[in-house]
Amino acid sequence: MKQVQEAYIVAATRTPIGRSGRGYFKNTRPDDLLLAAVRGAMAQVPTLDPRAIEDSIIGCSFPEGEQGMNMARIVMGLAFPHPVGGVTVNRFCASGITALQMAADRIRVGEADVLIAGGAESMSMVPMGGNKPSFNPSVFARDEDVGIAYGMGLTAEKVAQQWKVSREAQDAFALESHLRAIKAQQAGEFADEITPFEIIDRSPNLATGEVIEKRRTVSLDEGPRPDTSLEGLAKLRPVFAARGSVTAGNSSQTSDGAGALILASEKAVKQFGLTPLARFVSYAARGVPPEIMGIGPIEAIPAALRYAGLQSDDIGWYELNEAFAAQGLAVVNTLGLNPANVNPMGGAIALGHPLGATGAIRAATTIHALRRHKRKYGMVTMCIGTGQGAAGIFEAL
Repeated sequence: MKQVQEAYIVAATRTPIGRSGRGYFKNTRPDDLLLAAVRGAMAQVPTLDPRAIEDSIIGCSFPEGEQGMNMARIVMGLAFPHPVGGVTVNRFCASGITALQMAADRIRVGEADVLIAGGAESMSMVPMGGNKPSFNPSVFARDEDVGIAYGMGLTAEKVAQQWKVSREAQDAFALESHLRAIKAQQAGEFADEITPFEIIDRSPNLATGEVIEKRRTVSLDEGPRPDTSLEGLAKLRPVFAARGSVTAGNSSQTSDGAGALILASEKAVKQFGLTPLARFVSYAARGVPPEIMGIGPIEAIPAALRYAGLQSDDIGWYELNEAFAAQGLAVVNTLGLNPANVNPMGGAIALGHPLGATGAIRAATTIHALRRHKRKYGMVTMCIGTGQGAAGIFEAL
């Protein structure tokens, strides 16, 4: 099949990102986060007839427990009074951008006109690796495959060694992430993309038997730390290797959050009087050796640029997921990216990384930032556990 029409993003939003385990959303279900994001996206397109939505594609890295049972379909059932289909897809950290690419492709080949794409993840409720991780024993039969079983931090250590990324450089990169995030929050840069979320905390009064209910609304990411300093970062011990350089301070935060976007064809845009925010331009995913999974974008970025007919300098805004400072620096340095255009509002080290939601969340960030800052092309890219990279390109309209 060939492309017969363009796919436009007509709504893009996300929840705030909470710290996993002890943060905003420690008791909030991921499907409720996704539901809020979907409703927030729908609020951006009041003229769209909800019955025009044909399907939904939602990314999730560990689709089990509270985010299992095909979360996509369940949330569509909660969001709309009429039936809307849904499929949950998994490409680990690129699940959200993969969902977006799949939705865009359906529209581009003429098989749909209006779709919802997004991602959701609660690392508070479903841990990294899920509740019952199990590797095929054959993974350990060949040296080339053993990296599949590595923890992500160990792969970051391998990247730091091979690409000669020093501890000092990693800590400086981490500090810059926090500084940019704090500055962006103070300037109100995230307001366009975030749907505020009302948290309801319930606890029992054991004396009376009553349930005490506390409500609060959050509208900013929880992760950025104003007190971050190079001195503080330097005191942290390596987590993954005895003489390593990767610490909790120069790694992404584990997080909870969700994002949702609505995609439409030109026909649907005209029919419902929608305003396109961006055009989906291209996407690429590539495999890399699993033990150095962090370099995935080094392979995916040039492929996505080639499909789009663009050069690296044409991209005015890169959202490069900061899984680890080590791999972020390896990508930036190897491809010669302009650091000023990479994560201008901070990245996952400061803002957090809710795994399968991140691609959708950062797509919303990119689309609104491009329009606000009058830049034409933006890219969302990330490394992926077990050895992959993905990159998607958007054109602001």
